[in-house]
Amino acid sequence: MMPKRLTLISILLLLCTAANAGSTVEKVRIWSEKNKTRVVLDLSRSVDHNIFTLRSPHRLVIDLKDSRLATSLTKMPKGAGTVRSIRSAVRSNGQLRVVLDLTESVRSRSFRAGPNSEYGDRLVIDLARAGNLQPVKRASESYRPGRDIVVAIDAGHGGYDPGAIGRRSKEKDIVLSISKELARRIDAEPGMTAVLIRNRDVFVDHRDRIAMARNKKADLFISVHADAFDDPRANGASVFALNLKRASDEAARQLELRDKTAVSVGGVSLHDKDEVLASVLFDLSQNAALSASLDVGTRVSREMGKVAKMHSKEIKQKSLGVLTAADMPSILVETGFISNRSEENKLRDKGHQRRLANAVLAGVRSYFYTNPPSDTQIAMNLRREPSQRVRHVISRGDTISEIAERYNVSPAALRRANKLSTNKIRVGQTLNIPVFAGG
Repeated sequence: MMPKRLTLISILLLLCTAANAGSTVEKVRIWSEKNKTRVVLDLSRSVDHNIFTLRSPHRLVIDLKDSRLATSLTKMPKGAGTVRSIRSAVRSNGQLRVVLDLTESVRSRSFRAGPNSEYGDRLVIDLARAGNLQPVKRASESYRPGRDIVVAIDAGHGGYDPGAIGRRSKEKDIVLSISKELARRIDAEPGMTAVLIRNRDVFVDHRDRIAMARNKKADLFISVHADAFDDPRANGASVFALNLKRASDEAARQLELRDKTAVSVGGVSLHDKDEVLASVLFDLSQNAALSASLDVGTRVSREMGKVAKMHSKEIKQKSLGVLTAADMPSILVETGFISNRSEENKLRDKGHQRRLANAVLAGVRSYFYTNPPSDTQIAMNLRREPSQRVRHVISRGDTISEIAERYNVSPAALRRANKLSTNKIRVGQTLNIPVFAGG
């Protein structure tokens, strides 16, 4: 009886294992046309996957969760186009890894396709030669020599949407006040101009906010918010950028729309582009925007940490609809927790609002003095004088401490940059501002 019992258990385990298997790759197909190559994995059912590229030599790696090759698939097809060969192996974690050995660097995208009249579930991988594509310019980069850098400032919520509600205030009011303060300081910055998405108590749909910023040819989009949580002890500011899943979902949505309406990225229309080229152009621009968002967000977070407690010192990535512009760096700044009584009082304080605005400006300034769009006045000034610093002309009533606060540097750093032994300054004097100096 024991051997039969073991046999029965073994059979049940095998059946359970088969039932829980992610998928079976039943066939691999490949073809190439002009500058694009498509690889299709025919699957027994849809499966989660991950895709990434490697260099030296060039390879594209596809990992499929809890999957295996069908026993009938004894040989991979020959390579075509940019694919030299295809190989596979099962990893120790149960993932099936399929490797495309490439002839050169490529741009790639993958998507899952459901069953149709001819095929079942499929994983489609499209490749395009990287060398034949130029990075998409942002809408702001239509060349206008000597222009200002444009920063769009979006005060969250508004109108019938109050946002988070504290004991004494509403998020929509606090963030509008901070946004206006930030806009004033950006407008006072040489070579920069601010655009307020809303300057009064009205609601604007998140896609309209993006469209307004794009219409103003903004180089950067900053959405200003205040956080809230059930636990009133939660506190601290945070900076967010878009996460990769939301970015991928937005890319898919825009590419689906391109046949029905005018869709463009960075001023380049996608309507007349084939599917792979449109996808790669969108991907190029979106990846550049995400990278820039993380860079400027990190700098803003670092500066905010000098004037406020940070809920997280690292920039976070989150699925946020207001950050889905594919051709414009975008960050969301949570200025603090309105649900925390002490922090709400700070957020209502004009002095604290001023310090927060100074900190955000300092991060923005640091980013753009390192990465100025080529046609801007700041870029031209830096080309003429690579070591140029921000300059401030002393007006009546200015003090070292107030100037240091405005530019988010310490009075000591300001004195060092100008070789001052005291805080004594005079009207009309020009100070060099060390924009990257710490405390």
